[in-house]
Amino acid sequence: MADIRSAREIALEKVQNMGEATPEERLKWKYQPEGEQLAARYLKDNENLVAGLSHFEDSVRPYVRAGAAEVLIRNIGLPKNDFIKNTNKKTMEGLRSLKNDKAQLENAFSRIRRLFDHYSDQGEKQRKHAFQSLKMDMEAKIRPEVEKQLGSLTRVDIDVEKLPQFQQEWRKVLNQLDSQYLQLLKEYKDELQAIA
Repeated sequence: MADIRSAREIALEKVQNMGEATPEERLKWKYQPEGEQLAARYLKDNENLVAGLSHFEDSVRPYVRAGAAEVLIRNIGLPKNDFIKNTNKKTMEGLRSLKNDKAQLENAFSRIRRLFDHYSDQGEKQRKHAFQSLKMDMEAKIRPEVEKQLGSLTRVDIDVEKLPQFQQEWRKVLNQLDSQYLQLLKEYKDELQAIA
């Protein structure tokens, strides 16, 4: 019979084939999580990023900085409410203290702000229009059924917004509308990640 190996044996073989980690990889594995924690404390407790970075030796700061930047960039989101808007503002301030190429950073921030402005202005109009359109469609579908059951002479106000079917469809529509913004935001975040 063929040699049957366990998943553990296969994983161990893969690890052995990978070879020894380089000193740079070891530094990255050790200090990038330190940067991630620093960024989390900055976002949660207002810890000073520059002061936090100063606790590390010059040789490991790039790894700490990269970990912190990654967490900050991940926390940038579409400005759906005031909490997210404030987080975005704080995140951008934090990135300013971490990134060296300020001109390229400001260009990326400018594109992100335009996207956010469009989302808040035009996107809000699109969402309101889509909401009203969906509401009218659902009412048009449900009204004949209600009139059939209760009689056409009975005038009944239907609050379709509270129906589970409406909520489900509305979530789908919102996801579709947001997807175009999220795709652009992902591209801008990738660009931020690449800035030195």
